[in-house]
Amino acid sequence: MAQSQATATPAEAETAWKSLATDWSADKQTFRVPWGKAMMWIFLLSDTFIFTCFLTGYMNVRVSTASPWPNPSEVFGLEVFGVSVPLLLIGIMTFDLITSSGTMALAVNFGYRRDRGRTAALMFMTAAFGAIFVAMQAFEWTKLITQEGIRPWGNPLGASQFGASFFMITGFHGLHVSAGVVYLCIVAFKVLRGDYEKRGYEIVEIAGLYWHFVDLVWVFIFAFFYLW
Repeated sequence: MAQSQATATPAEAETAWKSLATDWSADKQTFRVPWGKAMMWIFLLSDTFIFTCFLTGYMNVRVSTASPWPNPSEVFGLEVFGVSVPLLLIGIMTFDLITSSGTMALAVNFGYRRDRGRTAALMFMTAAFGAIFVAMQAFEWTKLITQEGIRPWGNPLGASQFGASFFMITGFHGLHVSAGVVYLCIVAFKVLRGDYEKRGYEIVEIAGLYWHFVDLVWVFIFAFFYLW
């Protein structure tokens, strides 16, 4: 008697499987993530691994090298009215990117309000901050190459690994910023044209995820490379 009650009939088993499938489907809908946003998160996760490897390698080289490491305050100082101000340019670059994060956040906010004009204007403003950052980085590279004689394969101021680490890490980040500027301009133009009126402004948030990631990476580069 007990054995017959424990054995489920085919109809009961089918009902159980349907119930399980319904539960799974309900969970999928509850935690629904658009493909665009999911793919951006996956891309940012992979990029995080790359930057982590770069910074870990830099720290390993910095600790293990026997040659004296150049003082960042002196190497990256900017002369103003005959006085060398340590890390002045780097401070301006950092402030520039942090400000761009604020304008990007406002763009996302106005995007979900479907305010095309302000969303596009703030995205173009964010792209302008990014372009200014890249221009300042180009000035920094030019100064180090022409005035200090630092190269990826050598460094007259101390450890030869300094040039390779600096140009690789900051160059890879600068490439991300440059790509972000182009990406933001394209999305902003499409927003202004009204391409997302029917589909929604989720693309603005996705672009914001990329830009905030680029800004966050710079904070780590600033801390490990310029302040250490």
